[in-house]
Amino acid sequence: MTGQRAEKPVLRVLGGEAVWPPPVWLMRQAGRYLPEYRKLREKAGNFIALCTTPPLATEVTLQPVRRFGMDAAILFSDILILPWALGQKLRFAEGEGPRLERIDGLAGLEALDPAALRQGTEPVMETVSRVRAELPPETTLIGFAGSPFTVACYMIDGRGGDFPLTREVAYADPALLAAVIETVTTATIDYLSWQIEAGADCVMLFDSWAGLLPPDLFRAHVIHPTARIVEQLRVRHPGVKVIGFPRLGGLMTLPYIADTGVDAVGMDTSVDPVALARLAPRRVAFQGNLDPLLLRAGGISLGQAVERIARGLEGHPHIFNLGHGIVPDTPPEHVAAVIERLRSLEPGELEESALAAT
Repeated sequence: MTGQRAEKPVLRVLGGEAVWPPPVWLMRQAGRYLPEYRKLREKAGNFIALCTTPPLATEVTLQPVRRFGMDAAILFSDILILPWALGQKLRFAEGEGPRLERIDGLAGLEALDPAALRQGTEPVMETVSRVRAELPPETTLIGFAGSPFTVACYMIDGRGGDFPLTREVAYADPALLAAVIETVTTATIDYLSWQIEAGADCVMLFDSWAGLLPPDLFRAHVIHPTARIVEQLRVRHPGVKVIGFPRLGGLMTLPYIADTGVDAVGMDTSVDPVALARLAPRRVAFQGNLDPLLLRAGGISLGQAVERIARGLEGHPHIFNLGHGIVPDTPPEHVAAVIERLRSLEPGELEESALAAT
């Protein structure tokens, strides 16, 4: 890692350093709540085109950095670009979310073409390179992918929801789920590696639906694939930092921290950050976990929550973020207020912080 990269606040935290005030970026910080995003979305015509047209995706990625001075930019894309690049048909229905042509049995999986992944994701890599060239030197560029289980949920069910088909397949046809996850895991290693080569400083794995699984399946389909991805990325890119987000993982977040090797764990809004930091089986950075609905609501409670979360993890490696993505009708001025409040906080006395005993 270059000296320049080491000076970036987000990377300092991912390296185990407690930085005050904590650096901040927000999940879905580029999105429909921004008027400038809505203009580009209309220009693109459809969501897939927006994700795969590098000049547009670059501009969308940079918008929240320009507007709010975020400490990180996260690549603007979608977790379903990966199965789409493998050959699974994808469309985004207005008001209904993504629709994939379902994988129904091993024959459907075998129809995908791993050899097509590089060409299919080349626009993403161009976007990473373009963003890298335009970011301020202190701003971290985060690449990302969906974690294998979450991507498999969409590939098998074909749409969002509570994924009843995937959950049934886990019991009725475990070989199919294992095969889908194996395909996605292998592809994700390449996909994230290419993002790093294109200029991403670090990467993040989004396992938005990890909480659907019971503990034994969580280990098999969340922890093990994540550990493999982290291991292989570090073989190819020694020292690269990885953020994991096992949303709604509950107590399984502890073995996730212990066994995956991630450098930081994202916390959803159900997590008590101080309790998790005390229970964590090894030193790891934490990311989160302001409620997106409180961000939308604003008011006195918003400022109080910002300070409570930041103070609770003072003295510990922490990246301030949300517990899930920004909701579309969030007022942009509420985001600006969060940034202002966070950066106005004076450092407290470490011996009095919530984590003094850890």
